[in-house]
Amino acid sequence: MSERLGAHIAGGVTRFAVRAPLAESLELCLFDGAIETRRPMTRQDEAWVAELSGDHTGTRYGYRAHGVYHLEHNLWFDPAKLLVDPYARELDRRFIQLPRLAQYGEDTADLMPRAIVTGPQPDVPHQSPRFRRGGLIYEVNVAGFTALHPDVLQAQRGTIAALAHPAVIAHLTKLRVSAVELMPIIAWIDERHLPPLGLANHWGYNPVAMMALDPGLCPGGVAELRETVAELHAAGIGVILDLVFNHSGESDVHGGTLSLRGLDPAAYARAPDGTLINDTGCGNTLDFANPAVRCLLIDTLDHFVRHCGVDGFRFDLAPVIARGPGFDAHAPIFAELAAHPRLADRVMIAEPWDIGPGGYQLGHFPSNWLECNDRYRDDVRRFWRGTGTVGALATRLAGSSDLFGDDCRSVNFLAAHDGFTLADIVAYEHRHNHANGEAGRDGHGDNHSWNSGAEGPTDDPQITARRAADMRALLGTLFASTGTIMLTAGDEFGRSQHGNNNAYCQDMPVAWDSRDVALEDHVAALSAHRADNLEAFVRFPDGGQWLSPEGGPMTPALWDDPATDGFTYRGPHGESYHLHISRSEHIAASAADAPACR
Repeated sequence: MSERLGAHIAGGVTRFAVRAPLAESLELCLFDGAIETRRPMTRQDEAWVAELSGDHTGTRYGYRAHGVYHLEHNLWFDPAKLLVDPYARELDRRFIQLPRLAQYGEDTADLMPRAIVTGPQPDVPHQSPRFRRGGLIYEVNVAGFTALHPDVLQAQRGTIAALAHPAVIAHLTKLRVSAVELMPIIAWIDERHLPPLGLANHWGYNPVAMMALDPGLCPGGVAELRETVAELHAAGIGVILDLVFNHSGESDVHGGTLSLRGLDPAAYARAPDGTLINDTGCGNTLDFANPAVRCLLIDTLDHFVRHCGVDGFRFDLAPVIARGPGFDAHAPIFAELAAHPRLADRVMIAEPWDIGPGGYQLGHFPSNWLECNDRYRDDVRRFWRGTGTVGALATRLAGSSDLFGDDCRSVNFLAAHDGFTLADIVAYEHRHNHANGEAGRDGHGDNHSWNSGAEGPTDDPQITARRAADMRALLGTLFASTGTIMLTAGDEFGRSQHGNNNAYCQDMPVAWDSRDVALEDHVAALSAHRADNLEAFVRFPDGGQWLSPEGGPMTPALWDDPATDGFTYRGPHGESYHLHISRSEHIAASAADAPACR
């Protein structure tokens, strides 16, 4: 990590450095309770520096930047705005969305979080990631997953430390989880439209300071994350952080000046006319053609690997990090990550789409990256709904070679944090998002879901039985698929979001006391079989026989016919990998008492 930016303690001196190349002057603001003391900073090239004698661990601080305020020229310097250090690692409070935009000259010090000076952090010994391709990634909303867990102490619920509780780890090991993927744990701010509706962002995909841990999720700071990672590692479970580097929560021109905007507004991508580019749908897009933005990403990743032992990262709307302005599979960020001594071996996962020009880039990331495969999600759902073909299903199940070639880099999933839950896929044909305050217009409109005859909850035993069988068919397909697989926490025991497929602003903690234990045990059995035979799921075997439901060879016409019910695959040369799929029977094994694949 760069020692130039951020607050660092060495040699009896606490040094503060922040990048603000267009500012005319900067002040370091130190806080002792409500008392603010300002210290002038000295320019050093594009950065500003201040040094204080002594160890100032625990000191609260921020910055004020002086310069031209001219929005038409993308200049936002306003010394009345207290600014959070983009390199802050810890904050003393959460961000709050103001009821109105603070105008020029309106002081925001009483409303803003202060960064906290963290002392020198111990280096975690560098080891290979605790994750192998083909394993099970378990996507976790930290607060929602632990808020109602009956075995976790009340004071610890909703925090990162709760993930290290023996009962939580026992659940993860029961499911044979290879790595937990933590939805954003970086401090975020609510979108502007939420507070007036009485809503809040519960997912965290709207960050401000990119390496500052959210004080609500991680009240123990960097040490809490490091200790939790160590406990998970001791259980053989890796940790992947879901990071948002595509935009900042400062939003569009109507958003607040909180950090980067007031220090280095050139970090935001702009169109030739000077307007903000919005390839994210969140008001702005970070400019990864700018070396300083790439440095912020690399320094952030390095911090979490070096000081917390994190195994990898998932990048939200990942094409943004390779834009300059168009997507480039050979963008500088990929080479810089591959050359970094602590990052080159980390697990890198792309969400390979955004809403910008040419934004859908599935299959186009570097060969050492994994990619979230929405084609898998949709084709598997279509098949089990009865509107897809066995040809599309077989392609996805066998590793999506049409997208990745022979080296499967697919992260296969049925459901994720955005979209329907697994249980809702088979219970709702339509989204039910009116609680979000957008008249039900938000979220995906076409979910390839079905309800078996009743929309939502029902007491009809035939419908509930069909839904239970459908969930098992979907799960059996997932755990039989070549590639890495992902399961969202709670889907293994039937969590529901009541048909809301965009529940980012709904507080829906996992209901541990009402979980479907039989379904959970079924998932555990599927996962145990997969984990015990992991190599069989990394690469689909060459050769083998594909047989029709009648037992004859599959033909092109059968593969493409929506009426074809299923198929049987027999592995080559007596290999143990066999699979039988039938829509009418749901998923079964070659032998009645065996798992879906063996």
